[in-house]
Amino acid sequence: MCANALTETDPVDLSLLPASAKVVDGRISVGGCDLLEVAEEFGTPLFVYDAAELRNHFTEAVEHFGPGVAYATKAFLTPGLAKLASETGISFDVSTGGEYECVRRAGVDASRLVMHGNNKQPDELRRAVVEGVQWIVVDNFDELDRLETLAAELGQGVDLLVRINPGIEVHTHEFISTGNRDSKFGFPTWTDDAARAIERIRDHELLRFKGIHLHIGSFVLQIENFIEALDTVAPMVRQYSPEVLIVGGGLGVRYLNEDECPSFADWAQAILAWGRETLPGVTLLAEPGRSMVAQAGLTLYTLGSLQTKGDRTFAAVDGGMSDNPRPMLYDSGYEAFSVNDPQAARPVAAQVVGRHCESGDIVVPRAFLPESLKVGDVVCTPVTGAYGYTMASNYNMVARPAVVFVEDGTATLMTRRETYDDLFAREVGF
Repeated sequence: MCANALTETDPVDLSLLPASAKVVDGRISVGGCDLLEVAEEFGTPLFVYDAAELRNHFTEAVEHFGPGVAYATKAFLTPGLAKLASETGISFDVSTGGEYECVRRAGVDASRLVMHGNNKQPDELRRAVVEGVQWIVVDNFDELDRLETLAAELGQGVDLLVRINPGIEVHTHEFISTGNRDSKFGFPTWTDDAARAIERIRDHELLRFKGIHLHIGSFVLQIENFIEALDTVAPMVRQYSPEVLIVGGGLGVRYLNEDECPSFADWAQAILAWGRETLPGVTLLAEPGRSMVAQAGLTLYTLGSLQTKGDRTFAAVDGGMSDNPRPMLYDSGYEAFSVNDPQAARPVAAQVVGRHCESGDIVVPRAFLPESLKVGDVVCTPVTGAYGYTMASNYNMVARPAVVFVEDGTATLMTRRETYDDLFAREVGF
């Protein structure tokens, strides 16, 4: 387990940042790049990723699970990220045509793509079949109908996984719980639907049943929840003898000083040990997302105002819900610290808020900041590498931030900041 004895008002724990993070003479750097200088060069808000940390996490996933393990691209995806990840040998879980196109534009062969989603569009399925993806994860009978029609029309075989819903509850936010009985995803195991789907595929001359897939939720912090789900589906796996069993992803990460969570290595080893003991001969794979990219990324903001209203202090930054909607959607918490004074104690309780016209525009619901913080300083929220950039919007017509990779003392612009011209590039009716 990862934990520490720091209190919430202590200086931010540098172990929340990428492993390369260092403070020397009051200046903090990541990937050998001074964060104040990076903010000055590229502006804020700004997503900063440690490229070496990303590479190490993808490599670790491949080392544990072997070929076929797939990165869940919904956590964070750009062509630059896809290119970096592809060099480690990892596959890619894509659930839309846009994610598919992004990875392909990075030069990744379709055979390393896992086509996911609960309502894949006809053109997305067609492309996946024609180009020969690693496999398609079938979610429902309507999709199975479409795949049967496609395979017959094209005269082409298709490798399929059947996504099943084990119907178990996990301790996470209801919006990101995907394996319970109220979830829209997968064939239920508490009816005969999952079995009927598998048998229908096995009886088809062009559809090839390769495996069983499950995903119980996101930001799951207990390894026992994953083992419970695997125990639930083990009888079906024995009955149908698939080549692979996919446990999905969903492993949580540590966001706050006081958080506890399993390491990726502990999680992977527990799953693989269960497989060796319970289902020898079946290959276990995973689709990690958040655990690959969250800690590798951080967001830099510039403080625009600092107001105290009674017993409430508001620190307003130049981003907000448009670059990180997780606090609004899931009541997610983060740490915040001053890049200008990174080792300072943080006795000032505050709410870090954004610039949008919404009371729910909150970046850090319960932050602690140093007394030295002043307008114009750069504020950092660490562990924002997952589900920030990919969920970003243009609400209030705010341009989306740039993305920078840092490594070996060099900061490289990977995705430029949006401009007003970008915002209106699609408008044709005026």
